[in-house]
Amino acid sequence: MRLATWNVNSIRARVDRIVDFAVREHIDVLAMQEIKCKTEQFPFDRFEEAGYHVEAYGFSQWNGVAIASREPLTNVRTAFPGMPGFEKGHNGPDAPQEARAIGATVGGVEVWSLYVPNGRSLGDPHYFYKLDWLSALSQYTSDSLAANPDLALALVGDFNIAPTDADNGDPAVVQGFATHVSPPEREAFAALESAGLQDVVRPLVPTGYTYWDYKQLRFPRNEGMRIDFILGSHAIAQAVTGATIHRNERKGEAPSDHVPVVVDLDLEGPDDDDRPMIF
Repeated sequence: MRLATWNVNSIRARVDRIVDFAVREHIDVLAMQEIKCKTEQFPFDRFEEAGYHVEAYGFSQWNGVAIASREPLTNVRTAFPGMPGFEKGHNGPDAPQEARAIGATVGGVEVWSLYVPNGRSLGDPHYFYKLDWLSALSQYTSDSLAANPDLALALVGDFNIAPTDADNGDPAVVQGFATHVSPPEREAFAALESAGLQDVVRPLVPTGYTYWDYKQLRFPRNEGMRIDFILGSHAIAQAVTGATIHRNERKGEAPSDHVPVVVDLDLEGPDDDDRPMIF
């Protein structure tokens, strides 16, 4: 299975580019974030023409997530247990949920396309919402892997966190003054790893950014951030045979400010039935 994640920053504005990439790179499962449209506005037909099944979840021109797959998607969910909601000026546990998560099972893998809240600024209610959201995600991960240690679980998407100093090359993002690099956010990312997940791309691609702001010539100066990840359970990590950050997708006409991150998974291992029979 070739699994990819991409914050597309508006699916309708970039559908041709995204489908072309998926076909050209032989992507089996593509998780997308920031589709920026209602579910019924998603360009399903373009993906279906290219041979993909799609599940999408969006409310408006903000947020939104989707998964496209060569194989049918089952057990589709649009929230994980305990996922909090958010509404400006709304306090309490019953705030409406945003379209930030969609999960499905494909090829024996539980895949979640996640668009983690940005946080906006330190001290903003959205920042604390982000930390609560990540805490609930960690709890779901821990519970899932405790119930089934062999579960092939992949949490992929835009995490809006640069876990290490080496993951931040944007001079405007300074620890102690900005989100994405604050100690609580990094601790929340580490909690996902403690819950049983691994960054399955970093061992094969130790350096490289996945996001560059459109402003201030950030991309030509390579002042980016590594905030898009594929986090996998032990079963996923053991199956990884390759990984790539597709930096060139930040080039060209009207690119997203993020680029795709891709892993190759050998989920079946050696096929004993293909071995010569010896009598």
